[in-house]
Amino acid sequence: MKRLVTVVTGGSRGIGAAVCRRLAGDGHDVVIGYVRDTGAAEAVADEVLEAGARSVAVRVDTSVEADVERLFAVAEERLGPVTGLVNNAGVTGPLGRLADADPADLRRVVDVNLTGTLLCARRAAQLMTPRGSGVIVNVSSAAATLGSPGEYVHYAATKAAVDALTLGLAKELGPDGIRVNAVAPGMIDTEMHAAMGDPDRARRASGAIPLRRPGRAEEIAAAVAWLMSPDASYASGAVLRVSGGR
Repeated sequence: MKRLVTVVTGGSRGIGAAVCRRLAGDGHDVVIGYVRDTGAAEAVADEVLEAGARSVAVRVDTSVEADVERLFAVAEERLGPVTGLVNNAGVTGPLGRLADADPADLRRVVDVNLTGTLLCARRAAQLMTPRGSGVIVNVSSAAATLGSPGEYVHYAATKAAVDALTLGLAKELGPDGIRVNAVAPGMIDTEMHAAMGDPDRARRASGAIPLRRPGRAEEIAAAVAWLMSPDASYASGAVLRVSGGR
């Protein structure tokens, strides 16, 4: 039986790490793409192994084409033909109004969240199309429809672009047997908030969320795992919102 081999970008922490653990439990061999923290990536790789799956961690800047080529090359050399991609790598930059944003931060957000997602989806499509099967799940955000005023409208804009990519690519690759979907998380309690300068942000936002709490990374991983699974065999071009009702 052919092994499932799934590349997860941004897999060393937060939602990405939870996705790696969940997919390993579902029988996927996992390629953990990470940009900085080798120790964290190796810890996730160990958890994948403990779940009974194979893993390899690859340091990659998804906004760099050569890095993306190497990511998929290592995946295929070490684990076999890539059957799935979870486009999770993303950055926000500091919180604040667009008028106060540093253009370098704006460019980095676009480079990672949009260009990186495009490059990874492009390479996955090149590999999957001749094989006639494959699954891509993009991690979007509820910010794509909320706009995130006063926080990061530039981030929201890139995630709206990811939604458009998901829809268009699903139509483009559907005839080749490849499904493309997205998960749009709401406020999730991860270390991302501390990284953007507001560690208490998720808890503070609870009052504006109908379920009155932030989400957990594992709840997003469950949605990704469903979209990757045969249970979602007729789902393509969907953006699954997992945002506590917001």
